[in-house]
Amino acid sequence: MKIAFVGKGGSGKTTLSSLFIRHLAANEAPVVAVDADINQHLGTALGLGDAEAAELPALGAHLPLIKEYLRGSNPRIASAESMIKTTPPGRGSRLLRVTGDNPVYEACARTLLLDGDPVRLMATGPFTEADLGVACYHSKVGAVELCLNHLVDGPDEYVVVDMTAGSDSFASGMFTRFDVTFLVAEPTRKGVSVYRQYKEYARDFGVALAVVGNKVQGPEDIEFLQDEVGEDLLVTVGHSDWVRAMEKGRPAAFELLEATNRLALQALQDAADDSYAQRDWDRYTEQMVRFHLKNAESWGNAKTGVDLADQVDPDFVLHEGVERGAEAEALVSPRPQPLQPAPQPA
Repeated sequence: MKIAFVGKGGSGKTTLSSLFIRHLAANEAPVVAVDADINQHLGTALGLGDAEAAELPALGAHLPLIKEYLRGSNPRIASAESMIKTTPPGRGSRLLRVTGDNPVYEACARTLLLDGDPVRLMATGPFTEADLGVACYHSKVGAVELCLNHLVDGPDEYVVVDMTAGSDSFASGMFTRFDVTFLVAEPTRKGVSVYRQYKEYARDFGVALAVVGNKVQGPEDIEFLQDEVGEDLLVTVGHSDWVRAMEKGRPAAFELLEATNRLALQALQDAADDSYAQRDWDRYTEQMVRFHLKNAESWGNAKTGVDLADQVDPDFVLHEGVERGAEAEALVSPRPQPLQPAPQPA
């Protein structure tokens, strides 16, 4: 399942996504975690030191490699340079899987061990001062969108994306790439304002949206969220001493997370698993093509100098049974060793 965590800045979105990733890993599920936030904090939330997190490879820096690998032998794509973030796969394209190795993972992912359980972590890379005036953040996450367009995942496999804060996630078609979107909302008027924006945007695209109430202190907070978001409220999360210790860089073993919060995380996993029954690969592919044609007309054709509508394979539907494309030759660089979170002071 492909899962997004969204919410306004300061809502606890990254913290909750990191807890969910830890929960899945503890349940021995295959997980690919992606930090697509403008502020790159998922690595540190998963236990990396600041220096280790800063050394994570940036997806955007490897975009030529990603494009070259994914286009494979697709005859509709003449070159990697003609691919844009919305380019859809077709016959001959190479696809990514949650498990297994490929040159994209070797170059762009690092394996973390969370209490001994492996998780693949990928990051868009930070938005730096050098980007100001010459780039927007949506160009940074283009590599994520391209990978999601070419990713096939099955039941009991999870791709968890920590999205950028606010409603910016709807500035491209990437918000349609997920089976379920968890919106983290505080029990305040500002906290639910982003929910209203997401609800309006998502309605026309069949995006499954569930609200996670965070920083809830009592029944009045729960009642407020129920009044504001209704049946979209899935679960609420309150204070956590475990999280407070984690934010200080001194987390205990994850199995010591409070029982109420572990139950909340299980509710998120159950909701993600239930979304699998609603998966519609035809609609998923149609939306992919729709946004690609929109981007092609508005800017893509002018940028690449080709008619990007020709990249659409009308007879291709992405789905779990689609045959794998030709395997690329392995990279000659040595495979990086799993990253262990830095030891913390007692």
